[in-house]
Amino acid sequence: MHIEYDHENDVAYVSLVAHIADGTAVRQFTLDSPGGADLNLDFDEAGRLLGIEVVGARAGLPEELLRQASRTDG
Repeated sequence: MHIEYDHENDVAYVSLVAHIADGTAVRQFTLDSPGGADLNLDFDEAGRLLGIEVVGARAGLPEELLRQASRTDG
């Protein structure tokens, strides 16, 4: 599992696989979390969950987790 965080846009991505090649995520399911973040679940063609995009990450993820995430700002 790997977590990337874009502080400027407040978006985090939790990758559940080592690498997600372009075009691998063919289905996306969006959920509204009770905390105010939007969750976009990425699935491959076989229905396996590849990763989770968290829009509004400060509202939806623990602060400690965001501090430890790889930064993708810029």
